[in-house]
Amino acid sequence: MYINFKIYKEVNKKETMKKKDTNSSYNNRELSWLDFNERVLRECFRKDNLLSDKLKFLAISASNLDEFFMVRVAGIMKQIESKYTNEDLSGSTPKQQMIKITSKAHDFIKNQYECLNELIWPLLKKNGFKFLKFNEISKKQANFIKDYFDKILFPVLTPIAIDKIRPFPLLPNKSLNIIIRISRSRNSNFKIIQVPSILPRFLKLPSKDKKRYILLEDVIISNLSKFLNLKEIRSAFTFRVTRNADLAINEEAQDLLLEIKKSVKNRDRGRPVRLEITEKMDLKTKKFLCNSLGVKNHEVYVLNGPLDLTFFLKFSDLNEMKPYKSLPIFPVDPPADFYNCENIFKTIREQDRMIHHPYESFDWIVNFIDQAACDKNVLAIKQTLYRVSDDSPVVGALIKAAENGKQVTVLVELKARFDEENNILWAKKLERAGCHVVYGVPDLKTHCKILLVARKEKDRIRRYIHLSTGNYNEITAQLYTDIGIFTCKETFGADSSLLFNELTGGTNHQKYNKIVTSPFDMRKFFKKAIQNEIKNKKRGLPSGIVFKINSLSDTEIIKLLYKASQAGVKVHLIIRGICCLVPGVKKISDNIIVLSIIGQLLEHSRIFKFECAGKPCIFMGSADLMPRNLDRRIEILFPIEDDNLKKRVTNILNIMLEDNVNSRYQLSDSSYKKFKNKNKIDINSQIEFSKMARKNLYQEIQKYNL
Repeated sequence: MYINFKIYKEVNKKETMKKKDTNSSYNNRELSWLDFNERVLRECFRKDNLLSDKLKFLAISASNLDEFFMVRVAGIMKQIESKYTNEDLSGSTPKQQMIKITSKAHDFIKNQYECLNELIWPLLKKNGFKFLKFNEISKKQANFIKDYFDKILFPVLTPIAIDKIRPFPLLPNKSLNIIIRISRSRNSNFKIIQVPSILPRFLKLPSKDKKRYILLEDVIISNLSKFLNLKEIRSAFTFRVTRNADLAINEEAQDLLLEIKKSVKNRDRGRPVRLEITEKMDLKTKKFLCNSLGVKNHEVYVLNGPLDLTFFLKFSDLNEMKPYKSLPIFPVDPPADFYNCENIFKTIREQDRMIHHPYESFDWIVNFIDQAACDKNVLAIKQTLYRVSDDSPVVGALIKAAENGKQVTVLVELKARFDEENNILWAKKLERAGCHVVYGVPDLKTHCKILLVARKEKDRIRRYIHLSTGNYNEITAQLYTDIGIFTCKETFGADSSLLFNELTGGTNHQKYNKIVTSPFDMRKFFKKAIQNEIKNKKRGLPSGIVFKINSLSDTEIIKLLYKASQAGVKVHLIIRGICCLVPGVKKISDNIIVLSIIGQLLEHSRIFKFECAGKPCIFMGSADLMPRNLDRRIEILFPIEDDNLKKRVTNILNIMLEDNVNSRYQLSDSSYKKFKNKNKIDINSQIEFSKMARKNLYQEIQKYNL
């Protein structure tokens, strides 16, 4: 069906014999994440990815790395500063981890800029695109730049001199800056200008083919003498500071909203964790920056090209880039499960329904809330929100429901990292509309995705539930793969009410009928389920485990999976990112295969399948297998009980395990290799799911017409 263990073991043995130290039982979390980002970067080299896609993946790898430094590297630096010496899962102390991370991060950035200089720039040039330096521009382009500088840039720029009176400024996190060295100055040898982030990073220049650009920092540097009215500029170089952006929130504060607002403001003031400079920067300027910022030499990253490659994300979306984009995956609308649906409640009553995003339209979640908002029989709506868009139709529908007199309760998680400010704004809007808003749960992040509608029907209240693996965000629903189900089964309704009572009312945790939650019973659930597969294997009954998740780093779960492997249970893990488990190690994990799928869309859904002696059990949910998800977050797992939906989810897993276009397999030396069975056609799971969505809708149309 998919790659078998025999083929995997042969390749694994052959590849890992080339390297030493191949049989460590655990990967370091941070090094595993850097391996994941390397896989993102490798997408630039895929022949079937067009130029725009390559630019996008290069930009994503840069954006990912920013967050890695702001959160993960910053966290390890804190451990070192606090004299924390405990070893991690792989047996390394924080200091040892930092040495390995720094080395690997430097190697990654070297690869990144080799990709830029040896692949991206030549491809852009080949297709007529060029970023010009000032000495390459024509007279017409020079006049255009002068006009832009005088009218747009000049009023915005602010030079900052550094001397005894004016200390080195507090530069915002991730800001791009220019440091200017002055010769023979009485007061100041250095000045700094921040490149305005409110203006586009690149400027389109007049040209016949309309494909000539110049970077904003080059425009500024070329006009420095005129701008500063100085003739003694020795040098001017760009640099960029990345700061610790992991917020320290006092959850015992009387006003949590105010506390988070204060903490968000401190994000730009965190300790520097990385300094990026250009390759040509002179030693004197580099030393001055390091001393002023308190940055050590290993925290300096010297780049052979423009800083902050995230600008390629916007560049890849230009109209001129349209011919160089892969065809997008468009969602079918309506999804097959809602074809010919006039009343969404009637449709859900008939049977459980499922939507696979982005192959099927997210609009039906909004439609669900919209219909509930306008339905005279709907009494209440309750929902959790973790990350929503800037112009959220979900929030708009909830506001409409409140204005129509429905009792609307929304738990808005204010501690969603990097979305705190956005969530505060939405929370205030919901409150002003008459919704009851709860700002999360003390000491825990509410990460579960659940929506409940209570509707009066005849002599009873029926509860309609939507449970999902992903956020209620229509923007990310076009880019992330997620799955959600709709049900009105009484057991799910009762569980959902109990959960919301715990979230909003602080009631004691109770036993659920169907759902599994963390931090209460999810760890116990996985322990029991994995041990059950081990028992079934020993009894000669069908056994097997298939997990599709984003990350695996929990020690207890990894040890249980090793025990399952040692008992002979076949374990298939589809893990997009971090994987601290090491597969293919003799007598430890030789019955475990790990593959990572990276493609046009971001894999985000979480699916857990247990063979259960020939009667497979399938759960989906919001949790990855990490300590934070199992112990420090409110998460939900929900079972798939409808036979048709079970078949669909099983088919989804099988197709992903057969993917030989987007997948790479992890070897026991922690490296990833792309290989496929001989004589097999190319299978791109994401394209297959898009085809399936259209096929399922077509079949529903045919049924209806008959």
